[in-house]
Amino acid sequence: MVDIHCHILPGVDDGAKSWEIAVEMCRAATADGIDQIVATPHANDKYTYDREWLQSLLQKLQTLVGNDTPQLSLGCDFHLSYENLQDIALFPSKYVIGETGYLLVEFSNYGVPPQMTDYLFRLLDGGITPIITHPERCPALLRSQERILEWVDAGCVVQVTASTFTGRWGEHAIAYARSLLDQNAVHVLATDAHDTVNRPPILSAAREYVSRHYDNDLARALVEDNPGAIVAGQPLPYFPDPVPKR
Repeated sequence: MVDIHCHILPGVDDGAKSWEIAVEMCRAATADGIDQIVATPHANDKYTYDREWLQSLLQKLQTLVGNDTPQLSLGCDFHLSYENLQDIALFPSKYVIGETGYLLVEFSNYGVPPQMTDYLFRLLDGGITPIITHPERCPALLRSQERILEWVDAGCVVQVTASTFTGRWGEHAIAYARSLLDQNAVHVLATDAHDTVNRPPILSAAREYVSRHYDNDLARALVEDNPGAIVAGQPLPYFPDPVPKR
């Protein structure tokens, strides 16, 4: 399996607090069947994103865990703000996953202004595919499901947090994630892991949930095929047209 959203680099944001925890997270992920992890430090008004420095930390972590598994690459948990959009327009490769055109984007919990659609379309026009992170956990997006379908129809990707399906974020989050699944509007499951206890790097439980409630092919697409295509910079093999509820 491939995890495209993980706060595994130590001391750079609210994720891993030490190198020891970062290594433990890698080992837990490997034991769960995850063989590729994208480290995704925050880029927002609290945490500065320095790609060159973060790449050096990633290389150190890869050395500590060995070069076999998990394979590590660098991305970003990109806060969709005006300032960040100005910066990515100047430096389009600074925040994306590896050397691909895929970008994890995070919305504010407090509101989604109308111009956010223009921001997403601007990224798409510039050759960057936004991956909308954990909409089931964003209060502002819980009231905007029709907007998510509009964004998917335009080419945006949707990523749901794996632990949503194990109850970590409550029943409302599960119901919202399932509603998006029912409308063909979920493309990737990722751990959004921050540690080994409260938010561990585990995908297998969510994969089993989707297999049980939907089917094995969809589960495989969400944790293997699609995230594998993302880290390889390829089109998603599973990207059906969204189907709004009637």
